[in-house]
Amino acid sequence: MKKLFTLVALLAMFLGANAQGGKWVEVYSIDYSTYNGFPFYVMGYVPEFDNGCMTDFGAMYGYLNDEDFAKGGDFTEVGMVGTYHKVQYNSPSWHQYFIADNIPTKIAGKYKVIANVKATAACTINVNMGWSWSEDPASASVSIPGDTEFQEVEWQYASVNGSSCNLVAQPGTVTETIEWQSLKVYEWQKEGQREKVWLEDIENGDAETPWGDLANVKYNDQENNFKVCAWSKERMVNPNEDGGWDPFPASIEVDPDNDANHVFVCHGKAAITEGDAAAWDNQFWIQSKHAWKAGTSLKIKFRYKASKEVTCQTQIHKQNPSDYLIWHAIGDMSFTETWQTFDKTITMGDDMNGGWSVAFNLNSSDKDAIDFYFDDLSWQYLKLDEGYFVSGINSKTTTSYDDLDNAIPFEETSEGLVAVVGEEGKPATHVDQVMISTTRGDDQAFMGATLKPTGKIHDDPEEWQEYVSSTNARLDLPGLGAWKIVLDVEYSSISFDMIDGVPYDEPDPVAIYTYADEIVVNGLERDDLKDSKGQDGTITVREEADDPAGVEVGGEGHNGEAWDNQFFIKANRALKKGEVTKLAFNYMCSVEEAKTTTQCHGENPGDYKHYAAIGDVTFTNDWQPFEQEFTVPEQADGMWNIAFNMAEIKEACVYQIKDVQWYIYDASLDAGLTTENLISGGANFFVKEGAGTTPRQWEAAGINNVVNKKATSNVTYNLAGQRVSKDFKGIVVKNGQKFMNK
Repeated sequence: MKKLFTLVALLAMFLGANAQGGKWVEVYSIDYSTYNGFPFYVMGYVPEFDNGCMTDFGAMYGYLNDEDFAKGGDFTEVGMVGTYHKVQYNSPSWHQYFIADNIPTKIAGKYKVIANVKATAACTINVNMGWSWSEDPASASVSIPGDTEFQEVEWQYASVNGSSCNLVAQPGTVTETIEWQSLKVYEWQKEGQREKVWLEDIENGDAETPWGDLANVKYNDQENNFKVCAWSKERMVNPNEDGGWDPFPASIEVDPDNDANHVFVCHGKAAITEGDAAAWDNQFWIQSKHAWKAGTSLKIKFRYKASKEVTCQTQIHKQNPSDYLIWHAIGDMSFTETWQTFDKTITMGDDMNGGWSVAFNLNSSDKDAIDFYFDDLSWQYLKLDEGYFVSGINSKTTTSYDDLDNAIPFEETSEGLVAVVGEEGKPATHVDQVMISTTRGDDQAFMGATLKPTGKIHDDPEEWQEYVSSTNARLDLPGLGAWKIVLDVEYSSISFDMIDGVPYDEPDPVAIYTYADEIVVNGLERDDLKDSKGQDGTITVREEADDPAGVEVGGEGHNGEAWDNQFFIKANRALKKGEVTKLAFNYMCSVEEAKTTTQCHGENPGDYKHYAAIGDVTFTNDWQPFEQEFTVPEQADGMWNIAFNMAEIKEACVYQIKDVQWYIYDASLDAGLTTENLISGGANFFVKEGAGTTPRQWEAAGINNVVNKKATSNVTYNLAGQRVSKDFKGIVVKNGQKFMNK
């Protein structure tokens, strides 16, 4: 080893975290030298294993399955890597791949990664730590040294909000060869937390007690099914009236390796269902007795083997075995013909909330008839305090909740459940932010079971707001002080009363501002062509085929993107997560129907932050109104812009928007009033018209105010009438006029 390279994601937050007492504890490690093939989900690029490391040969190479390889493209085959065709491209191709998976993580956890890695030349790549396909991951920029020796490279993530995370390296178009030797992940664990007590939730996990009366329990008998800790489904066994077959209490049999021991067995039959559904022709479940809330830590342990080597996927299901909840659970399981032990602590993520069991899809990789054996099933949970609890901070001096173990309990009174956070006459104890939870005793469990009012918080004991469950909800209060908080559990309502302290100044209500002028986006036709550049510098222009799938003859795919045409509404300031706004406007377009998608962007239009904003907005050729509340999502904290992607349709289209309002929404105010307008004029709007252009500010007068009802085209033709690339040299025809492209 040589130097230690350190890169920090969100460094400021981490300095605050590390100032507290605690230590880094290893929670995951992988030694790539022990693998002969890629062990993770394939995202289109397949690193190779050679000389004791995992090797990324860079963006000039790709790995195609038989189907994609048969389509052809701008590449040359250079060999086979397993079942994939290794190809060499004539120009760099963007790529990404897993470098770790099934990392045990906790909600709001802080993590450090140390990898032994090197590259043929120094390069910088992005590495995401993700927890759900539907959520934006935590991200870090990682500099990899160019050296002949492996070096330690370190980077950190200030906060993740899911369990069972993965690490995805995104070299993009980097062409250097990157070699990975090993990798470890560490979790920051605070000192002084209460001792954890784990309680067992299932009975008969050792399979030594016959089922007795439970042998006849139906899988959907919710008064009794949770008493059965192991369920099995075997193709065509226990058939139902719909032509399928139902789960039943798993067979308890003598251990084939030990006559004195008993085990649970699923005698899997050959899977015959067509397509991906064959994965669950045969299944096995480890069933707990309860539905588990998001944020709950669970310690799951069992022994397992099979009659042949096979890999199975796992899922979280609801109370009834086969009642699917979410596609991921404890990761993929690699069975062998010898007993192995699984022992892992997981944290239930938001998308696991309400889960009861772990389901094993026994035919996810192999359709053969296989026997699966399980024993010593254990499902443990942390002993926690149940009720309602509150903890507070002064957000001007810290961002960390360091003492959740001692969160203040709500007490029953004639007013309802009451808690006071902060002390009268002691400004040092005053708070302006709180977290309220239904659980205490584990930080992750506390954060996973928090409550949040549905509207803006006011200092008014007579104002009651409905509250809802929300993971890691931090409630900003309208002042720094001692606060009395009252819960009415029967009606899920909450009120806040500052009994001592200094209120923050709240602006007087003002009239909602409307930008009435018509804004026009002349959306150009999306270019579907993709040219390729040969090693000799010549450009090959591909032509689109006439098939419904839009596959190009010899091409690699379309060049157009949904964001080739865009419209942006920019706020006057950065918006914080949880802020409630309302957006309204009138809109129409020049074609019968044009769908647009929306995203959250940063300060500069085009600086993507989050994939979702106000949902899809479908324009038609008639004026119609739009009005919707928009709460800034956690992943878009600090956003400025709502972006409309106006090239979802390929054809050219003129989009018109007018009467735009965007303001802070407060339901307690009279109609027509707000505490803050987020726009103030034409300078809040930006448009982008055509691929390769940059967003420009809208101008209310001049050429930008001219509405061209005839949609223009971004497509170029040669004199023979054939579509060509915009870079084609010579005489071309565009929008019915001839031009000389030089």
